[in-house]
Amino acid sequence: MYDYLIYNQLKKYSGAEKSFHMPGHKAKADFKKLFPVADMDVTELPYSDNLANPSGVIAAAQRDIASILGAARSCILTGGSSLGVFAMLYAASKRGSKVIVPRNSHQSVWNACRVLELEPIIVQGETKDGIMLPPPPETVEYIAENDATVAGLIVTSPDYYGNLAPLGDYACILKKYKKILMVDGAHGAHLAFAPEREGYAGKFADIWVDGAHKTLCTLTQGAILNINDSELFADAEEGLSVFCTTSPSYPIMASVEYGVKYLANNPSAYEKAAEAALSLRGHKGIKVYPSGDWAKIAVDCAPYNVSADEVSAQLEKRNIYCEFSDGRYVLFYISPAVEAGDIKRIGKIIKPLLSNKKLAGTYRPRPVVPPMARSYSFLYAFKKPAEWVEPERAVGRMCAQNFGLMPPCIPVCVAGEMITDAAVRALSGGKTYGLRNGKIKVVAK
Repeated sequence: MYDYLIYNQLKKYSGAEKSFHMPGHKAKADFKKLFPVADMDVTELPYSDNLANPSGVIAAAQRDIASILGAARSCILTGGSSLGVFAMLYAASKRGSKVIVPRNSHQSVWNACRVLELEPIIVQGETKDGIMLPPPPETVEYIAENDATVAGLIVTSPDYYGNLAPLGDYACILKKYKKILMVDGAHGAHLAFAPEREGYAGKFADIWVDGAHKTLCTLTQGAILNINDSELFADAEEGLSVFCTTSPSYPIMASVEYGVKYLANNPSAYEKAAEAALSLRGHKGIKVYPSGDWAKIAVDCAPYNVSADEVSAQLEKRNIYCEFSDGRYVLFYISPAVEAGDIKRIGKIIKPLLSNKKLAGTYRPRPVVPPMARSYSFLYAFKKPAEWVEPERAVGRMCAQNFGLMPPCIPVCVAGEMITDAAVRALSGGKTYGLRNGKIKVVAK
């Protein structure tokens, strides 16, 4: 059994005088009544260690986490998976000026490329049942073989819908050409506890991030940067020092350690949740997107001719909130903390909604995200003067800021690409991001 080192240390000193150091709430009674965690919300003190240069309880906790996850080194993050993405790409920027980026990458990937002046080489897989798949290994190999300026590949696995990238194939290719495999595993921390760690980023990645708060018993913003390639240690940790806050949350730190060790100490919690989720995914009366990650249950509303948004609205009336609905899919985000009975309850509630006559005929096909041909570089577009124009006036112009559909925020058009009529049509009828007052940012003429 693993001890919860950070939590136990904070609890031990929870009664200590807090009047003469940060934070400003001082754990006073009125504040603590509203926020019970106040006693453990401290700063860098002799007993609490320092995340920026750990040598005590945090260092010990990180060693335990690395041992559990199978990493050579693990770093607790309190800035979410995005912080880990920035650190990974910081390390990549020391090894090349370009990086292979699948189109369905998280916003943090695009932001990091912009800040670090890394040119993304955009790749895109096929679409299955309306969902974009990871790029094929042969595409990655072609780029890795023919462009010496490419540092490596950063890929999301699993994605929001549970698709698992062929990480083993990617790893073999990238190792062959001496490039690095970076995995944004924000949605897959739980897979470290799967049998044989099947689907887990750490089996193949040189460096990866686990979004602990997404699928482990961890407070929001808690994540972990893991490293297996020792040559990346110094640059990745330097990246953290550049982008990490100097006032990290101790309760979040403690919860990251707890989330990992809870499943290490209680493997049955994982097994029970996975069994219940797989049972619902296999329900004959409910069509579910066939991904490789049991924790993502994306109910496909298209075969029932009902809108996922309408189904989601009906669930909310019953005080049930899903991760998101995108018009076609209602996504339920499961974790080992979800009780088996709750998962079964979802099945009982959603099945009659799919056959509800009042909802029949409400389904509308989602806008298609068309493949885009690059004309100019991503970085070039950001360096040029820009203006905001109506979508119809944007056709034929160079995109100056990523825009697309949400959820799950996959860009229809990336900065540097020429905006097509198909790209503009893809926005119609869907929820968008990257627009301002309905206008698209383009490079000025």
